[in-house]
Amino acid sequence: MTRYFDEELLELNKKILEMSAVVENSIGLSVRALRELSREKAEAIVKDDDRIDAMELEIEEKCLNLIALYQPAAADLRFVVMSMKITTDLERIADLAVDISQRVLELADQPLLKPLIDIPKLATLAQNMVRDVINSFINKDTELARSVILRDNEADELRNLVQSELINDYMKKDATTVPRAIPLLLVARHLERICDHATNIAEDVIYMVKGEVVKHRPESLR
Repeated sequence: MTRYFDEELLELNKKILEMSAVVENSIGLSVRALRELSREKAEAIVKDDDRIDAMELEIEEKCLNLIALYQPAAADLRFVVMSMKITTDLERIADLAVDISQRVLELADQPLLKPLIDIPKLATLAQNMVRDVINSFINKDTELARSVILRDNEADELRNLVQSELINDYMKKDATTVPRAIPLLLVARHLERICDHATNIAEDVIYMVKGEVVKHRPESLR
């Protein structure tokens, strides 16, 4: 029985990795769509969302079946339950990539307000945080999970830089820029929320491995 259960856990790991790879790719593709103002790329992300939703449901069903069939206890139970929570965060990250793509569709017929500098930095940070937090989950690496949490402040700072520039240098000085500035403001917010979800996963990883609650306790990360 133990051997079969271990094989099922390996399969669960594989499915989570597959889902995270698709989600991470959606983040990058959404920002490339923004840079190029590409309707084609933006629409492809929107269409792909159904596939990600299906992956979430498949993983959730697998987790529930594992609990019903094997009745895991202690660390194994925490792993299975956290797998469900993590896939929920991944699905929400994918939804945010769709939100970015919808902002691209709003901007596609007009030139970008300004060259993109901090938004691509924020996108790269978001992708790296998602990739690292999934690796921390698969490898039960709490130090990597902590490093993801500590990067969340950098995401906040980049979002604030984007907001400050768009509001103070464009919207306040020229009201005609507002329709092109607001979608960029929203993109920065969507990317920062992706980083928040990566942080949520990192907190769950630490709890799963060590039983340590770090949510809302920044002093415990020192």
